[in-house]
Amino acid sequence: MDVCNLDQASSRKRVRDESCSGPKTKACREKMRRDRLNDRFLELSSILDPGRPPKSDKASILGDAARVLVQLRSEARQLKESNEKLQETIKDLKVEKNELRDEKTRLKADKERLEQQVKAMSVPPAGFMPHPIAFHPAAATVAFAPHGQAPANKAGSVTAFPGVAMWQWMPPAVVDTTQDTKLWPPNA
Repeated sequence: MDVCNLDQASSRKRVRDESCSGPKTKACREKMRRDRLNDRFLELSSILDPGRPPKSDKASILGDAARVLVQLRSEARQLKESNEKLQETIKDLKVEKNELRDEKTRLKADKERLEQQVKAMSVPPAGFMPHPIAFHPAAATVAFAPHGQAPANKAGSVTAFPGVAMWQWMPPAVVDTTQDTKLWPPNA
């Protein structure tokens, strides 16, 4: 027999066993349950107010816990709303980024097209021959000299296009001289 049962039998009174080493009686089990509950309340009190000594009043501990829960829910709601706004902003920025990327691609294509046009305008067409003055700078002085005067270093004829046949760029109907006697009066 154990100690609880011996004391009961001899004095007809139930003696409290403070140790309650095992869950043998209902009173021992209830005492252990209350001790665990008190420990949990102390732990909750120390979590709610970490800087202050733990409270022993269960009602104030529960009130503080309810207040903290309301505060945490409010913060969680605000953070959720802020997160939704940020997600919306991210979505808008992605759309804007894609629009800017498309515009950049379009501008690059326009730039390349304009560069091709400039290049095409600067390259002479096939069969094009630049003005003879570009080939013979000395002819420029002859061409732009006052009429009838030769430059000092040139005593020859005044021709603006020396050695360049102009007929090659004229259409064949204009170059044809077989009908000149019929179409034009004789020159004296």
